[in-house]
Amino acid sequence: MKVAVTGATGFIGRHVIAELEARSVEVIALVRPTSSQFSAHPRVHAVPVDIHEAPPNAYELMGRPDVLIHLAWSGLPNYKSPHHYEQELPAQYRFLKNLIESGLKSLVVAGTCFEYGMQSGPLREDMMSRPCNPYGFAKDALRQQLEFLKATSPFQFTWARLFYLYGEGQAKNSLLPQLRQAVERGDPVFNMSGGEQLRDYLPVAETASYLVSLAMGKMDPGIVNVCAGVPISVRKLVEKWIQENGWLISLNFGHFPYPDYEPMAFWGDAGKLSTLIGKSI
Repeated sequence: MKVAVTGATGFIGRHVIAELEARSVEVIALVRPTSSQFSAHPRVHAVPVDIHEAPPNAYELMGRPDVLIHLAWSGLPNYKSPHHYEQELPAQYRFLKNLIESGLKSLVVAGTCFEYGMQSGPLREDMMSRPCNPYGFAKDALRQQLEFLKATSPFQFTWARLFYLYGEGQAKNSLLPQLRQAVERGDPVFNMSGGEQLRDYLPVAETASYLVSLAMGKMDPGIVNVCAGVPISVRKLVEKWIQENGWLISLNFGHFPYPDYEPMAFWGDAGKLSTLIGKSI
């Protein structure tokens, strides 16, 4: 089986590549033309492709993979930028449409829990999407475009709605890296929000395993929440990290306001994911 991955050098992509290598799968990593990564990976064939300026024969250049795990998306973490629907959305759809019409049979795309908008509580795939920021809107619009395309050019389609991730390689301005940096500097206090918001957090390596299982299963499930399915407060999560690592640092709750683009309490329903991959989440 031949699996292609866009966004292969990113936070999630590097873990997906590692998971595919562990399963002895032939991997095609789509990278920017200026990238030199994956040269030391014998099972990974790096193909330079700029999604925004992809050539018409991109599918042939990729070696006609059986499935594409599409993780690439630029402009983050600025969720409120119009870039997401003005530039990213049309480029993404144009690229994926070309691959499908050229023969791609199976597609797994990374969506976002922000597609649910300000809805609270457990979020299920059959709930109506109500995005309230440009990033969530653009992702949800791409999903709908691909569903319309599927009606005329059939392909197996998985829309993996990702919730909150953490782990090695995460952006430096994310919560865990910021906490680690504060500890390494010897800061006595770590400033954060009130920490009472409930979220759904999943280690990135586990997320990568689920994405690969969905891709290799040759499924056509539509929307799938990729999540832990269990809410945890940000405060408890940070306290857990501190305890597990034996860090000596105090927490200054309430220093930062809560984000205005997400509700105080929401998490994913992982029932569909559990059924698809055949294991309890």
